[in-house]
Amino acid sequence: MIESIDRRKVLYWFAGAGAATLVDSRSFLPLLPSPGAEGRLGGPADARRGMVVGNPEGALAGHRIIADGGNAVDGIVAAALTSGVVALNACGIGGYGGHMTIAMKGKPVRVIDFNSTAPAAARHDMFEVDADGRVPGRVNSVGWLAAGVPGTLAGMELAVRRYGDRSFREVLAPAIDLAREGFILGSGAVRSIRGSLQQFRGDRGSAELLLVDGAPPPAGSLFRNPDLAAMLETLAHDNSVEPFYRGSVARQIAEAFQANGGIVTAEDFAAHEARDLDPIAFEWMGETIYTAPLTAGGATSIEALSILRALDSTGGSLASSHARLECLRAAWFDRLKFFGDPEHGDVPVDRLLSDAYAERVAEKVATAIAARKPLDVTTQSRDQDGTIHLSAADPEGNMAALTLTHGGSFGAKVTVPGLGLILGHGVSRFDPNHGHPNSPGPGKRPLHNMCPTIVARDGRPHMALGGRGARRIPNAVFDVLVGVLQGKNLADSVAAPRMHTEGNMNLTLEAGWPENEVAAFGEMGYRVRSGRSASISAVAIDLETGALSSAER
Repeated sequence: MIESIDRRKVLYWFAGAGAATLVDSRSFLPLLPSPGAEGRLGGPADARRGMVVGNPEGALAGHRIIADGGNAVDGIVAAALTSGVVALNACGIGGYGGHMTIAMKGKPVRVIDFNSTAPAAARHDMFEVDADGRVPGRVNSVGWLAAGVPGTLAGMELAVRRYGDRSFREVLAPAIDLAREGFILGSGAVRSIRGSLQQFRGDRGSAELLLVDGAPPPAGSLFRNPDLAAMLETLAHDNSVEPFYRGSVARQIAEAFQANGGIVTAEDFAAHEARDLDPIAFEWMGETIYTAPLTAGGATSIEALSILRALDSTGGSLASSHARLECLRAAWFDRLKFFGDPEHGDVPVDRLLSDAYAERVAEKVATAIAARKPLDVTTQSRDQDGTIHLSAADPEGNMAALTLTHGGSFGAKVTVPGLGLILGHGVSRFDPNHGHPNSPGPGKRPLHNMCPTIVARDGRPHMALGGRGARRIPNAVFDVLVGVLQGKNLADSVAAPRMHTEGNMNLTLEAGWPENEVAAFGEMGYRVRSGRSASISAVAIDLETGALSSAER
């Protein structure tokens, strides 16, 4: 629901009500000045009470939960649910999901897997594929066949129930308020809606929610989603997601799928569960890195790090950068060839992350560096975007990193009528080529790029990080971790220019990369261009003083 408003009155109303005040400048007009650079939440006084960084409006909601006595998990879940209301194109309450890495002080690190699941009717050959390996009409990416069972709500409830100090009802409250009372649409949100205008016009629920007389709303409009607020209030009343997965809401969503040619059923919703898993753990330079296991993207970052560790020494600046590049290319080759849901196939993740395998690949990388040539591997790139990442810490030393997504902008670009629920396109993250480890299948979870990560020293967590930016995420996290392992502080590690590769000869280097290295990579045969990496959001705890800091870029 979109309304024209006098923005000055909305400013006064928001400020007077003490409701949400921070809005991501990429999507929405700011309602109040941005927070201070120190701690990103108003400076060190606020930082002492805990910290959440990522989507600004979500971060503020999470920070308030922590300041009121909640822990890092309570705060980050409130931030994620709030982001699911305001970050319309990047994630959502009906987004396909993600992963969350949790470090509670004095306890083992855990991972909440809330990835989407494919419906029982999904098959490895459910999509036609052309000669280029693409699906005609993009029906695996856009429309009701592109959506699986959304996992976000299941994951958020599981995290709070097992590791939070607040109830699910309490952490839902900021999201409900924003859905009911509204927030300001800025030019970025309007551009995103305009970019999907054709699809929204063809989908009744999306047209009713996002368009005004079939056209994008004007910037500065008040966006309200009362249907979504009512649905969330139902969950808050029950203090549970049961109605969403095994009750009246599940049946309403399933009916919408069936009415629009989708294949997700009420039984698929009832079968879906979030999971509490062991993380991948990797030790180097006195640090232990914990990240989400498959089907998340962390295994790719860790494989690249393990190969780099096996190299031991790479020489000067160019050789060091070349080594990082080839480690990433080798990891991406393995990712795109072998990875999929390990519960639905033989995925050799233990072998690919083993020291023996890293040493064998490191020998090939060392030979390539000495010859100033690329490794002989190739892969296919894919354009993707979207996602929100949040990192949190509380005064007790608990930390959490959480990444969630629709997939691409607005996900499947469909909305459940009467619920205001935009659906992510989890099915698009399967490989449509028949028989691939990551092909669709009944109950399978698709491979994705998110890798929420915790870093600990002597068993004490001191850093939480992750990124948004689709396939750029694993490489960006790898680059930041390399900086940390080399002894740089968090701010310098995040500020350093990063690289992006997906295993082929396309290479993206951020602005500020040394010109001599740019030229050298070109001479090696790489198609080098300047571009952006994923956006990293990270928090850190000083283990000596307990001071909190953050870095985002």
